[in-house]
Amino acid sequence: MNERFIKLFNTDKPVIAMVHLGALPGSPLFDSELGLDGIIENARNDMKALQAAGVDAIMFGNENDRPYEFEVDTASTATAAFVIGKLQDDIKVPFGVNMLWDPMSTIALGVATGAQFVREIFTGSYASDMGHWNPNAGRAMRYRDRLGRSDMLMFYNISAEFAHSLDKRKLSDQARSVVFSSIPDAVLVSGQITGEAASMSDLESVKEVLPDTPVLANTGVKHETLEDVLKVSDGCIVGSSLKFKGDTWQAVDPKRARDFMQRAQNFRKS
Repeated sequence: MNERFIKLFNTDKPVIAMVHLGALPGSPLFDSELGLDGIIENARNDMKALQAAGVDAIMFGNENDRPYEFEVDTASTATAAFVIGKLQDDIKVPFGVNMLWDPMSTIALGVATGAQFVREIFTGSYASDMGHWNPNAGRAMRYRDRLGRSDMLMFYNISAEFAHSLDKRKLSDQARSVVFSSIPDAVLVSGQITGEAASMSDLESVKEVLPDTPVLANTGVKHETLEDVLKVSDGCIVGSSLKFKGDTWQAVDPKRARDFMQRAQNFRKS
């Protein structure tokens, strides 16, 4: 298993919880009446609820910046850095960032905020809702290293949401190839869209060929499926299931978050 991954989370099968920032300046859903103060306050409330529930890490993301872009507006990335900076004193667990769907902006945000890890689609070629999708892992990793953050872990989502892979190889073969060619710190397996689960067969096939690489379920992990997911994966990233009514666009529900983490802790003890 990746030693850097183990050292960062210092627990078996970590649960990484999403803090979905409100729509940022430069995106169509930005709420000028809510303003930056409102974005900061909502993010702070979600973050505190997640940490109180006992999550192992948090990740800040711009899920609300729809329609998504491959080159994120500079104002959005700068504002995300400002918001996270305002929350810095209250962050008590490891944290990561993700600016959908722009590897370079994600790396820049991670460096600016001191994030310990980043998540993105770094490899592959896809037909997507946003058009042809062709990220460049080599460029992103070199950018990270040029900025002096070779210690910042890179989590590769290998099954892009809102897209269809143009690669005809099995997902497990793609995963093996990515680990060989692009040296990710963890590999993530996703469903079709935010909040939808990855198929267990995909998760199982990828983990089977990557016994020494952390493989995480990236989307759609629910309270009732958590145990089955953790039996196969090395952890999970969760957002929607911890919100009121399980709705991606709602605030974090402290009760749902506590229940989810109690189930995770019970599984790890067993």
